[in-house]
Amino acid sequence: MNVEVEKVIIVEGKTDKQKLKEVISEPVTIICTNGTISTSKLDQLVDELLGKDVYILADSDDAGDKLRKQFRKEFPEALHLFVDRTYREVAASPSAHIASILLAANIDVHSKYL
Repeated sequence: MNVEVEKVIIVEGKTDKQKLKEVISEPVTIICTNGTISTSKLDQLVDELLGKDVYILADSDDAGDKLRKQFRKEFPEALHLFVDRTYREVAASPSAHIASILLAANIDVHSKYL
């Protein structure tokens, strides 16, 4: 029996979430941290995400780096995805760029972005 593992992408803000929703063509849960995340909220998240494929897609800036550091410590099995530093922010990155990052992580995207 082949059970689909749920995919979860963690982003910083609502605009990042909107950008991903636009590009992704499979059911994926997108969680917003709204920037920073408290240790208690992070612990709760780690419990909820057990057994799921977790991806971290944070901005290429200090806040994004801080968030990644938190997740690396608390959730070492999460896969970190990176936007090109040229764009800095997930929401500011071209959809085609986001699509190529997601595709490389085996997340299905709408073909119009390829």
